[in-house]
Amino acid sequence: MDFGLVLQTDPPASAVVGLMRRAERNGFRYGWTFDSAVLWQEPFVIYSRILEHTEHLVVGPMVTNPGTRTWEVTASTFATLNEMYGNRTVCGIGRGDSAMRVAGRKPNTLARLGEAIGVIRDLAEGREADVGGQRLRLPWVQGGRLPVWMAAYGPKALEMAGQKADGFILQLADPFLTEWMIKAVRTAASDAGRDPDSLTICVAAPAYVGDNLTHARDQCRWFGGMVGNHVADLVTRYGEHSGLVPEALTEYIKQRQGYDYSHHGRAGNPDTAFVPDEIVDRFCLLGPVEAHIEKLKALRALGVDQFAVYAMHDAREEAIDAYGAEVIPALAS
Repeated sequence: MDFGLVLQTDPPASAVVGLMRRAERNGFRYGWTFDSAVLWQEPFVIYSRILEHTEHLVVGPMVTNPGTRTWEVTASTFATLNEMYGNRTVCGIGRGDSAMRVAGRKPNTLARLGEAIGVIRDLAEGREADVGGQRLRLPWVQGGRLPVWMAAYGPKALEMAGQKADGFILQLADPFLTEWMIKAVRTAASDAGRDPDSLTICVAAPAYVGDNLTHARDQCRWFGGMVGNHVADLVTRYGEHSGLVPEALTEYIKQRQGYDYSHHGRAGNPDTAFVPDEIVDRFCLLGPVEAHIEKLKALRALGVDQFAVYAMHDAREEAIDAYGAEVIPALAS
């Protein structure tokens, strides 16, 4: 199993670079960041510094979207980083939540997202693609490689991930839901004539190492609120008891009142009080190192290839170091 670190690009950018260097020293192979231009600093600028100051770390957004940048600009940015640092990027992409809504726009449609996946990958790898009716190619790209991993929860999005993406990003670590969603993605891949085992499966969730579960839950409760944004969209689209979305995912948002993106992804978010302890425990990894290892082994058995640690809490360095010292070695074999 591979491991990634997920950060917000809060200033100073040097702190983000420093934490990514620490992660690489501890055996993490991927460095991810949020991508929301209004809420945080521009990640692609920071990726250049991370790549310059690491040797092997693969970097990318968790996740970008097809609406805040034109597709040829996104592809060119990835391709430039790859030319400079040797194909060490990955494109995590989704419909766009905070990035679009904070700017007063709706998340992108799945149709637009599906088209963007192919166009961005083709352009970044040097192939011609149709961008708004115009055939384009980046003539300077030689030997470029850009895996595109799609974030998804709902049935149509899971189907699209299986049909079009190189990897699937699931932003929660509940084994029951993980198994259900991996099966949906792999079934869609097989139905599309693809090898389902060729897709990389990445689970991303907060990980807090320590014995004080009450404090750990309070530090990670924000995550249930973030996931709740996407779940609320699914309930609106499919209905609460449609059978298309597991009730294990939708039941907890009944008390959700609204969401202020100024607190997005941050410990102490006041809009996440509705998230019960049970959901925090199911969606996140909390407790002593042994509890993390046990849950990660269960996720690995379900087919998870990478676990990406959301480190938006008050013990980032401690989590990185604990994973490097004990968790990553235990999952290496």
